[in-house]
Amino acid sequence: MPLRQRLEQYFEFQALGAAWRTEILAGFTTFMTMAYIVFVNPAILHETGMPLAAVTAATCLSAAIGSFLMGGFAKYPIALAPGMGLNAYFTYSVVKGMGVPWQTALGAVFLSGVAFFVLTLIGVRQLIIATIPVELYAAVGAGVGLFIALIGFRNSGIIVSSPATTVTLGNLHDKSTVLALFGLLLIGTLLAWRVRAAMLIGILTTTVAGLITGVAKWNPQFYSLRDLSATAFKLDVPAALRIGFLEIIFVFLFIDLFDNIGTLVAVGKKANLFDKTHQIPRVNRILLSDATATIVGSVTGTSTVVSYIESAAGVAAGGRTGVTAIVTGLLFVAALFVAPVVGAIPAAATAPALIIVGGMMMAVVGEIRWDDPEVALPAFLTMMAIPLTFSIANGLAFGFTAFTLIKLLRGKWRQVNWFVWVLTALFVARFVYLAR
Repeated sequence: MPLRQRLEQYFEFQALGAAWRTEILAGFTTFMTMAYIVFVNPAILHETGMPLAAVTAATCLSAAIGSFLMGGFAKYPIALAPGMGLNAYFTYSVVKGMGVPWQTALGAVFLSGVAFFVLTLIGVRQLIIATIPVELYAAVGAGVGLFIALIGFRNSGIIVSSPATTVTLGNLHDKSTVLALFGLLLIGTLLAWRVRAAMLIGILTTTVAGLITGVAKWNPQFYSLRDLSATAFKLDVPAALRIGFLEIIFVFLFIDLFDNIGTLVAVGKKANLFDKTHQIPRVNRILLSDATATIVGSVTGTSTVVSYIESAAGVAAGGRTGVTAIVTGLLFVAALFVAPVVGAIPAAATAPALIIVGGMMMAVVGEIRWDDPEVALPAFLTMMAIPLTFSIANGLAFGFTAFTLIKLLRGKWRQVNWFVWVLTALFVARFVYLAR
């Protein structure tokens, strides 16, 4: 049997009604909608002190390997890359907020990936998914969106700190802030026109405008794959195993788990990938691919790797098989040789992307039953505590504690799953510990 026929049989082309041309086009479409991560992720992680060139290479490499695994092993048109939100948590909460060395933070990412891998193998994943209230899951997604947007507003200079009001409007006459506002309007307009590569075009165009006006300086960080050694295998797993880092590992694990499931459901519905019983075929392969990609990412030198909701763009373009994800992975490999220009991209060009991505993540608030105080209040506390305390962990703690206590005081404590009780107890213990 010819190789082409064997590949078509393996990827179930006939059953899914797939065609090579369409699959390749879908892979390009997915890449164009998520290529902004090649610039944004290194910009965020560089603030921890990690070398920019090495993080850029790690971003491209982990995205490529993750997409290859999802396409070749799980056979789904879902691409992976370092996750927005988790990279912000890595940088601003763990490294800069807690003073944890980036090597130790990478160790925590590695352990979360291993834990996710083991939980998938032994089936605990199903228990976790079944016991977490859906409203809290949605609230975490929205809270992370607000968190990312707040960072974007701050990095752009649109919002600055104020001793009187905590935050206030920045100097809109500042050249860098004006450039960020230009980028925000440009990306927003391109999205309104349904341009697939709106983020990428917006970042690159804003960078060019910055170079012309003198806001940005042409100082690209040229590198080779040898530069990856600056972050590769630098993770400090023993330090991350200390009791104080269990919370960090849990947050990485929790967000990765539900981000993956949420993306899977959204893309699966759009591509009609569910079986007749509304189950997701090969779900364990999907989760194992995601966990492996996170482990690879931590080893090469980047934060948690997740499934990307932008994969829905490729599915909308006709992608139905793992070939779509493999094509996206190949394009991330190609990006390794283009990414050196990342050194010329100013914060004013990436900040608008953070604001808009954060806004897009707010769509999940519609899943929260706001007319029911038993879930609305915990969800609201989760959403607001994440950006205002600059910590996803704090948002989770407030949300779970409020949910359980309200159910208890309402006389509905039997409706709370035992696993949620365990998590709540841990969060209460955390509050007690922090108050000391």
